Amino acid sequence: MLQNFLKYCIHFVFCGTFLVSQAQITHPKASPYSEVKQEVGLSKITVHYSRPATQGRDIFGHLVPYGRIWRVGANESTKITVSSEMEVDSNTLPAGTYALYAFPEADTWQIVFHTNTTHWGDGRKNYDPKEDLFRITVVPEKIAHHQENFLIAFDSITHNSANMQLVWANTQVIIPFIVDTHAQMEAEIAKQLTENPTAQTYYEAARYLQEQGKDFERALVYLNKALELGGDTYYFHRVKSLVEAELGDYVAAIASAQKSKKIATEQEKDEFVRMNEANIEKWKRITDKH
Repeated sequence: MLQNFLKYCIHFVFCGTFLVSQAQITHPKASPYSEVKQEVGLSKITVHYSRPATQGRDIFGHLVPYGRIWRVGANESTKITVSSEMEVDSNTLPAGTYALYAFPEADTWQIVFHTNTTHWGDGRKNYDPKEDLFRITVVPEKIAHHQENFLIAFDSITHNSANMQLVWANTQVIIPFIVDTHAQMEAEIAKQLTENPTAQTYYEAARYLQEQGKDFERALVYLNKALELGGDTYYFHRVKSLVEAELGDYVAAIASAQKSKKIATEQEKDEFVRMNEANIEKWKRITDKH
């Protein structure tokens, strides 16, 4: 009798376990997961979120009520990670991961960078405003097109800034990010010129300064060092000509551009030939006036 009872129990547990395991069907999510990564200068912003659809519903003020916390998506709370310190509307955002929340209203939204990333969804009663890192106020905009699935994207990207866009239905919110890429670059230049002072290192440091319109005198020193260590290249002389022109030395700029053009011609770099020819002509017009 006891043996039969034990056999029955074992059979029941096995069958129950089997049925539970069989019931766990993987199915597509109504609000699929998405990840967006954006480089801003030397820094990275990564967002993990889910993308609900409108499905013909009224969104803000209805499906997403005004005045109540919203997880900025669906399912788990939206997470944003920044690889270095950034500035968001004059607030410091240290490197790290945060939950992103919003409190939408008809005319303004509160955007929340929250330090507690453990809540499911918006946290509801467990959400504690004391755990906010900071809040910013943004103004929602109406857009001409219909955005069916909630979208987080980045635009207006420079070496030092980017705008994060929250877009759903016919509403868009923009959150500005600023990063001090120049300070990061200066540290990287100093490090590389100490540890790896090659021709290419000097050239890349000079090219950065030239592209950013900063410290042309130092850029010229770096370019001369690159030429000393690496010899003549069409791109070393090309950037050197641009720096010399910025310093107002058009005679030197023309000479450097001619050297760049000669090497580019020999190597069949037609694009650089054309760019140098255009600059030589432009700078000769300037020197002719004097």
